[in-house]
Amino acid sequence: MATVNAESFIGQEKKGFRRGVLFERSWLSLQKARGPIRHSSVQVQAMTERPASEARIYILGGNASTLAFVSSLRPENRQITAWLAPLAWTPVGVVVGEGWQRVNIAADNVPGWVDQTFSPEDDRAFVSSLRDLEMLIRVGWHSEAPVSLTEDLVLNPEDLPEDVLDALAHPEEQLTQCAVCRRTCVRDHFVWNERRLCAWDYHATVFGKRGPWQAKPYEERYFETLPTAKYVAHGLLEDVKVDAILVLDDIEETLSRSIINQVMEAEPASAHLAVRTERGMTLLRERSAEPRP
Repeated sequence: MATVNAESFIGQEKKGFRRGVLFERSWLSLQKARGPIRHSSVQVQAMTERPASEARIYILGGNASTLAFVSSLRPENRQITAWLAPLAWTPVGVVVGEGWQRVNIAADNVPGWVDQTFSPEDDRAFVSSLRDLEMLIRVGWHSEAPVSLTEDLVLNPEDLPEDVLDALAHPEEQLTQCAVCRRTCVRDHFVWNERRLCAWDYHATVFGKRGPWQAKPYEERYFETLPTAKYVAHGLLEDVKVDAILVLDDIEETLSRSIINQVMEAEPASAHLAVRTERGMTLLRERSAEPRP
């Protein structure tokens, strides 16, 4: 079997080998939109030089909700199998979801499918190198399908935006749709009144004017009913005019309760709200209408 040194062709389109209207529209437009090209220090080797049992993937492209990849570019019944992994964008980064969807693409139209699926009009869309993709199709690249997505499996990490590549360093999560805005979100990160919400709607609802704010220190029994969140996104608190004044991570429960109540007692004119997070508790305070001295 012939072998191909991927170093001889991977990335050459970035040195000036730009061909065709399709390539100009997809690669150049999307790369310009997302910023400078990321150069990986990992040199990609042709899959024909690797054991057939080793799982690897080639990223075709992605957008705000989907990451598309292949583990083989050998046609079966004139079709290429691709996988679509769901994505969720959160205030703290991108999350890759479980439950990939399998799709079949006409073997002679893989670049066209990529271009149509990940349109330049989508601000978060990105595509892989057309030249690299065509070469891998030509040599019939093939590997085993992975059971999970990790960064070390990716043939072309330089084609991914940094936040998407960073997502591959973390375990996949169960995703769902926000009960308010229908945005894709992580299933159990933000739940309020038995409704699964995205971070934006959770912060707006629970930490908004109608949230469970307290005018006086908590009674012990009320600590059992505090709102629970994966984390407090400080960048979202500005929209609801709220400040996080106390973060208690990895502190014993009784001591945390005591500290929270002491702070609330010291500020009787302010409304406060304690929220449980993955690592402890955070105390929020509503901003007063007049500036504090």
